Amino acid sequence: MITELSLSSFKCFDSLRLPLTNLTLLSGANASGKSSILQSLVLLHQTMVEHEWSTRLMLNGETLRLGTVFDVVDQAHGRKTFEVGLVSEDRSCRWFFSALDRSDMSLVVDRIKIGENDYAAPAKLHYLLPDKEDLRVSTLAQRLRNLVYLSAERIGPRDVYPLEDRQTATVVGPKGEHVASLMYWGLDERVLDELVIADHLTFRFHQIAARMKTFFPGCVLAVERVPNTNALTLGFKTSEDTNFHRPIHEGFGLTQVLPIVVAALSVGKGDLLLIENPEVHLHPSGQGRMGQFLAEVASAGVQVVVETHSDHVLNGIRRAVKGNRLVPEQVSLYFFNPRSDQKNQVSNPQLDKYGNIDSWPEGFFDQFDKDMNHFAGWGD
Repeated sequence: MITELSLSSFKCFDSLRLPLTNLTLLSGANASGKSSILQSLVLLHQTMVEHEWSTRLMLNGETLRLGTVFDVVDQAHGRKTFEVGLVSEDRSCRWFFSALDRSDMSLVVDRIKIGENDYAAPAKLHYLLPDKEDLRVSTLAQRLRNLVYLSAERIGPRDVYPLEDRQTATVVGPKGEHVASLMYWGLDERVLDELVIADHLTFRFHQIAARMKTFFPGCVLAVERVPNTNALTLGFKTSEDTNFHRPIHEGFGLTQVLPIVVAALSVGKGDLLLIENPEVHLHPSGQGRMGQFLAEVASAGVQVVVETHSDHVLNGIRRAVKGNRLVPEQVSLYFFNPRSDQKNQVSNPQLDKYGNIDSWPEGFFDQFDKDMNHFAGWGD
């Protein structure tokens, strides 16, 4: 597990040290840095996957397109450099990146510090690590390479989905674009024992279908290949008494949740799952179930980092803690404020074993109370 992320001069952060646990929830105001946390990890992953031997950090790729150095270096304190550090159970690694010009679209790996070993201007790298260190930190490199990231902008319903090669469709993709292919090729794969829903076959497709029913009662799935093409169709129905419908006729909620379920049931123990806004197009009760589901995934040994604006997702996680599916030490809650001299940029409310939160920073899922005070005549 990655136990800590540190950033220096990256986007809106001058300096940040963020402990990570089995389940880390990022919340806060818009444009306060939540997505930047995920992006720092995805940048490392993207370069490792798309440019295995690169000595530069690539800002633009298939997963993430962040523009130029100007866009990613903290403009208040940085110039043309930034740093990313990670700590796992037994190893720490810190990358120092620099560029000659702020219009560059990649940065050179200026220096790497791994534990007590310091590598300046490394001439050869493999997965952004010196060759001689690769085996010693292979677990950290493997976690970054295998990272699964789902952005807030997931694709909606489609009549037809491309059938991609097994080597391409290894994860759902940042927009869920590979979800149909991953389901098709993984029909007979197994899921983690801890995530198996009893009384259903343990193969991935059957477990995906069973899990979707917990969000949408009566939901039935079908994935079929279009004859003589490299294309697939997804069929949905929400009752055993109806025929299958095209996804567009079943609402956006189904196609927004499906990539999350498929991703969570396709990863292994120790893998890192990053999800932005899992609550999109979900009814509040479904959002609460999503929080409980993500807690269940984390308790199965998958490290989960989720960015959310939903108090229902938070409350689902709190219910999971109260129900002893996770202990409080396995959950980290962070609330981000826009950078200001008057406020802490990051607050860290604590959970107890009953799911209670010890402090509620201003703006931390308190809008309901503010609105109710207004209607009661207690506020402006």
